[in-house]
Amino acid sequence: MTKPFAALAVLGALALALTACGTTDVAASADTDTPASTSAGCADDATTTSTDPVELTDAFGRTVSLDQPAEKVAVLEWQQIEDVLSLCLTPVAVADADGYRTWDTAEELPESVESVGTRQEPNLDALFATEPDLVIVEAYTRDDEIIAQLEEYGVPVLATLGANAADPIGQMLDTFDLIAEATGRTERADVVKDEFEQHLADAKAEIAGAAPAVTDFVYFDGWVDGGNVSLRPFGQGSLVGEIGEELGLTNAWTGEVDPAYGLGQTDIEGMTTVGDASLFYTGTVDPDSESFVDAAAENPAWASIPAVADGRITAFPGGIWTFGGPRSAQQIIDAYVAAISQ
Repeated sequence: MTKPFAALAVLGALALALTACGTTDVAASADTDTPASTSAGCADDATTTSTDPVELTDAFGRTVSLDQPAEKVAVLEWQQIEDVLSLCLTPVAVADADGYRTWDTAEELPESVESVGTRQEPNLDALFATEPDLVIVEAYTRDDEIIAQLEEYGVPVLATLGANAADPIGQMLDTFDLIAEATGRTERADVVKDEFEQHLADAKAEIAGAAPAVTDFVYFDGWVDGGNVSLRPFGQGSLVGEIGEELGLTNAWTGEVDPAYGLGQTDIEGMTTVGDASLFYTGTVDPDSESFVDAAAENPAWASIPAVADGRITAFPGGIWTFGGPRSAQQIIDAYVAAISQ
């Protein structure tokens, strides 16, 4: 399942499936009909949930008012599903639950959660049958059609911004904070953000200590269509690219990218322009998809790329959602460290 719709429209790209890994447990909550998710760290979570009324401004300047923090939350995009779970809550309904479980398992989604259609076309009748007190969506403008459709049902809607290439890490954390504020889970959010920042700092020190001979990199994914290989570099403004640079590496992709997700588009010949940069790419566990790297290897130009010739091309572990929240970001960090240290 690929991400993101707006960026893909800008780039004219085909949909791709990205994966992630992780684990959580689920425990029954004593005071709600909704099971409480125990994600990484939630079993020992000692943070409190606010009971105060909520009034916040979402990513599009809309005021969201709640008599009390939302408990029964419906979520229509994978990053935000992950965020809710990281806050030690379980949504009552999500879009494309099976897709989430396949491609973003940084936080495990309990089987009890209702799946209400696809992310592109959620089944709103099924969604509202779960009686949520808040619906969380990802949008790109205040006038996004999905916001208007949801508001007709009279349930509060929290609209989050899909991405912002001007500050991808900041945008990822801002989205997490909005959801935490709406659910009264700001104490838990602070814990998760602190863990992310520490994880980043520790990894940066580890990479510096490894003193890699090559610090330039290009991260990419791709697909095969009619025998043709298309590649999607994650350039300046991409979450993956920005994390790499925060670790002390240099993103060598200088081609055009979209203004939301920092994604480019090229072919094998285009990848020959990245100089000595090491190549990292999205691993996949999809048995129905032809390996774009195997297909690229059939083109003589591929072997001329220094990283390919030197064996400095590494698949990140299958299972990292490159458009996720803080927990997915930690998986990205670990993948960089493993690739640099091998």
